[in-house]
Amino acid sequence: MNEEPSAGPDAFEAERRYLGAVAYRLLGTVTDAEDVLQDAWLRWRGTDRSAVADPRAFLTTVVTRLCYDHLGSARARRESYVGEWLPEPRLTDEDRPARLAEFGQSVSFAVLALMERLTPAERTAFVLHDLFAVGFEEIAGALDRSPAAVRQLASRARRRLRAEGRRGRIAPNEHRAAVRAFTEAAAGGDLGALLAVLDPQVVWHSDGGGVVSASMRPVYGAEKVARLVLGLVERFITPDVAVATVSVDGEPGLAWSVGGQVRGVLAFTVVDGRIHEAYAVVNPEKLAHLV
Repeated sequence: MNEEPSAGPDAFEAERRYLGAVAYRLLGTVTDAEDVLQDAWLRWRGTDRSAVADPRAFLTTVVTRLCYDHLGSARARRESYVGEWLPEPRLTDEDRPARLAEFGQSVSFAVLALMERLTPAERTAFVLHDLFAVGFEEIAGALDRSPAAVRQLASRARRRLRAEGRRGRIAPNEHRAAVRAFTEAAAGGDLGALLAVLDPQVVWHSDGGGVVSASMRPVYGAEKVARLVLGLVERFITPDVAVATVSVDGEPGLAWSVGGQVRGVLAFTVVDGRIHEAYAVVNPEKLAHLV
């Protein structure tokens, strides 16, 4: 019996970008997502593809199970992580509606960070259903739970994200304006202008992983964050450092590099025109995929 074309050897490559987007949102790291895709590819190669009616559904289940297993072990490793653990940032094109079908509903870096507080089951149900419109029955099969239980998991995840501060996206131009004001104030050493663009309750998160210098715990309050930023600029932004505005997981952010190698990425949450949270990733192991 001949294989159906849709389930042939090229079916995995046709779904690779979609599967990569699923894995990244489930795991929060590009490197782990790539490892999962490699494992999924090997399993696909060993599968009787003539029996696969829907390659995307089949591969989504495979990737989900691999990610779910990985999340359990990753949780233990992150408890011993040096400093605050943040996701690996992706530098992306600005969100384009035409690509939503391929990559699922876009999600900000801040929401990725918040999802670390969900259980593996909650995160899986939320990501697959809310971001990729996968049905509860299909998710239930991947998690070996009932559809009703998966529905409850997704609902609980939504409530937890709202309670932890998940907010709807603001207009891109408002977010971009806040990032521009922050950049100009920081570059000019203007404490007053920096305080004006920071929310009084701003929180600064940083991830150096114990590899490079970074705050071990979040820094709270506009005055402390502003002075921290000015000190970092004075110490690290030397003439050989190039700072650029980039799109971090679909939202305006900053990246700085030396000789073409990214040394840090800064993502923001903006509320009412002011920066409410900032996320600085400087762990080189989390930036190695950025070229």
